[in-house]
Amino acid sequence: MKFKAGIEEKNVVVKCGADFMLPFALTFGFFVIFFGTSSSGGGFQGGVLVSAAVLLVYLGYGRRAAQTAINSEFIRINEAIGAIIYVVLGMCGIFAGGVFCENVFFRLFEIGDPLSAGNITFMSFAVGYKVLTGVGFLLLLMIGLLALESGEEGEEA
Repeated sequence: MKFKAGIEEKNVVVKCGADFMLPFALTFGFFVIFFGTSSSGGGFQGGVLVSAAVLLVYLGYGRRAAQTAINSEFIRINEAIGAIIYVVLGMCGIFAGGVFCENVFFRLFEIGDPLSAGNITFMSFAVGYKVLTGVGFLLLLMIGLLALESGEEGEEA
């Protein structure tokens, strides 16, 4: 197969496997985040599952494609936003006259509603967001360090 200059051929089986698994990994990871308060899992587990998408893109398309497709600066900023959201939700307990991370919104919903766990549900979402951005950023950094070890020159990690 003939390619333009600078385009490398990747293993077609690995690329097709990554393309096939990417939607399932993202869907399952977000499912675990969203329904973690009413079933097994939660924000941390779902965030790690969603961040596996970075590895799937890396395995299927290579380091350059992974670092081009996923903006590391955007991810780094959003990791801080996830932490701020968690702290603000934790402070709701203090503002309501209780303690940090007290569940103050649980009386707003009926038992069995998707949000019946109160602000624990929203805190789980914030943890999932923080973990998926944080682990995704760490994976991008590790991929960049692999490039430095392999001796690729002229590239920033």
